[in-house]
Amino acid sequence: MSTEADTDLNYFLLNRTFESCALKYEDYVMPLTASYCNWTWDSVLCWPPTPAGAIIRQRCPFRHGLDPTRYAERRCSTKGEWIGRNGTSDAQSQTGWTNYTPCYTPEMRHIMNLLYLNGDTAKEKFDIAERTRILEIVGFSISLTALILSLIIFWRFRSLRNIRTRIHKNLFVAMVIQVLIRLILYIDQALMRANYGDGGIGRQGIDNTPFLCEACYIFLEYARTAMFMWMFIEGLYLHNMVTVTVFQVQFPFMSYVALGWGGPIFLTAIWATITATYQSHQHCWWGYNLTYSYWILEGPRLTVILLNFIFLLNIIRVLVVKLRQSHTSDIEQVRKAVRAAVVLLPLLGITNIISMMANPLKDSVLEFALWSYITHFLTSFQGFFIALLYCFLNGEVRCAIVKSFRVYVDFHGDWATQPPPRRQSFYSVAYTPAAAATTPTIPMNLQRFT
Repeated sequence: MSTEADTDLNYFLLNRTFESCALKYEDYVMPLTASYCNWTWDSVLCWPPTPAGAIIRQRCPFRHGLDPTRYAERRCSTKGEWIGRNGTSDAQSQTGWTNYTPCYTPEMRHIMNLLYLNGDTAKEKFDIAERTRILEIVGFSISLTALILSLIIFWRFRSLRNIRTRIHKNLFVAMVIQVLIRLILYIDQALMRANYGDGGIGRQGIDNTPFLCEACYIFLEYARTAMFMWMFIEGLYLHNMVTVTVFQVQFPFMSYVALGWGGPIFLTAIWATITATYQSHQHCWWGYNLTYSYWILEGPRLTVILLNFIFLLNIIRVLVVKLRQSHTSDIEQVRKAVRAAVVLLPLLGITNIISMMANPLKDSVLEFALWSYITHFLTSFQGFFIALLYCFLNGEVRCAIVKSFRVYVDFHGDWATQPPPRRQSFYSVAYTPAAAATTPTIPMNLQRFT
């Protein structure tokens, strides 16, 4: 680390708490020949004694949403009193007001303008954001547990080893990586926030560790992009199996691997290079998701959702045609079509479209709360719902587990019964090569609705 960087670090360590600020100026003697504003700590920075009528500036602190290359300022009145927010002397509190407005990045200023556009509701919205962070931690923890259990089940039983479950496993791995990184970042931020509240000095966390913080966000965005790519592969494979009119040949699985894991490397590398160039001054690339360069990643993800939505509509169309051919009643047709669509929504990632919508920061507190809770619930519990529908409630999985359990019991001579008849699941696409190459066939998961 350079000498200048060491100086900046020591400077901000000395300005972090009231106690350190008081210790810094405990031996300072005010000049008697002129009026001075006394030293003060504004809960962020320590300000030295300042001559009356002067303006003093300091480097902005290293915090999210602030540009440390800019300067905050305070004003000392001609009477030797710090000037408050309204431009008058703050004789009562003697603390005055620090103008941090020049410190805000353009993205942060935009957010603040939206927050205060509909009256002074920023505090309520910040409280909602804090509560939704707790919801996220709970949801991601449950999703992580469910996804890991699902992967163990898929790798444990040989009867489940087919191309469909191989696609499932890769999707689950991408989701596990994303969820794990998110939990690590959230827990680290919570611990660091608690340390700041205790007045801790010099505590190291991910957010204030150069390169480690940026690396975590790079891996997070890579895993998230890979998750969307594997959702697209899920939609492509299912659509191909249902219609057999788009692609007449089966793709080699390695082509799926190249698209699912290789494509995100290319996109993430471009995004990281551009972000590192234009966000180098920003602490841990804060607010990178608000910049235009983020669309390098968000654009392909949105495209995946739109393509999967088209796949879903065509799948439902084929399902409705088959339902009509079976002379099912209109109400039953609608019920089964809606049920099939709901089952496929989380797997194809279509529920993520809500999180890509613009935050309703300028709207009322109620509207912001509804958006925040719904969005973060669907995002954090997505892994749990996918594991529940396509592993724990899957007929093949349950049959394999029951069969394994009965084999274990039979081996120990406790009891023996015939295994139950095989029951198809929501997403059991079982085909013979001949059938897949001849006529369009509805997968077993959709045949349940016919």
